Formats: sequence, structure tokens, C-alpha cells
Amino acid sequence: MKIKVIEKTSDLGKQAAIDSAALINKAIKEKGHARIVLSTGASQLPMLEELIKLDVDWKNVTAFHLDEYIGIPDTHIASFRKYLKERFADLIPIGEMNYVIAEGDIAANIDALTKKLRAEPIDVGFIGIGENSHIAFNDPPADMDNPNAYKIVDLN
Repeated sequence: MKIKVIEKTSDLGKQAAIDSAALINKAIKEKGHARIVLSTGASQLPMLEELIKLDVDWKNVTAFHLDEYIGIPDTHIASFRKYLKERFADLIPIGEMNYVIAEGDIAANIDALTKKLRAEPIDVGFIGIGENSHIAFNDPPADMDNPNAYKIVDLN
């Protein structure tokens, strides 16, 4: 593991984007395509802003969305789909963007997304770790034995 200490958020975002683009491009060179998982949040903004500027063969990238609030449309201001569309997917020629659809038959949506996600390994994961060590909506203590790639979590 290599640890980098970067003080300015903008510099951190730029370096994360450069390192990530290199990993994506390496996967494309080796396999012909890359698979990534994207999260949202303030910590991702500087990285996404820089990543979309870099030389990546986006048409050979399949992306997966990490989490979403149940019952809100992708036009809602709090929607993570809206966040990713406006800051990433609509700004590049992405090969395939797979969102967590949190409307309609949620169980069927989660099942279909899980099957796509598990079809092949993920090459790069863009995640943030929250103040209480949460990842997505998995607050500690998370159930690490849960076999589901996506699950419904009650928030309070």
C-alpha cells in the first residue's frame, strides 16, 4: 500500500483522478474494457471534476452506481443518480452506466443490478469513507456476512 498525504482538496482530487485514470486505462489495455463503481458526496467532487478531463477510453468503461435513496426520482435534488449524471455520466461518452433504480420494483431492480455487478470483477472503486467509517449507507457495525451486493437500509 502506498500512502500519500495531500493537504489541498483540489490537489487530492487531481491526484486521485490521475491515479484512477491510470488504473482504468491499464484494465482497458489488458482486457479491452474496465469496470468501475462510483459513489457520491462532497469528497468525490474534485476527483470527478478532474477525472472527466483525462484521456480515458470511456466507451470501453462500464460504471456502477453505489447507492441511492429509495422512492425519489432522478430529478430530485438529493438523488445520487442526478449527482452522477450531472457531474460524470452526461459529460463523457461512457460505455455503460448502471444506476441504482430506487423506484418501482426495488427488489427486482436490485437483483438485476447485482447480477450485472457480479458478472466480472470491478477494476476501480471510487468510494468515500464517512466520519463514522460508513461506506455508502453501511454504518458500523455493518453486516459483512450479508451476501447481497445491494441492500435496503433504514436510515434515522
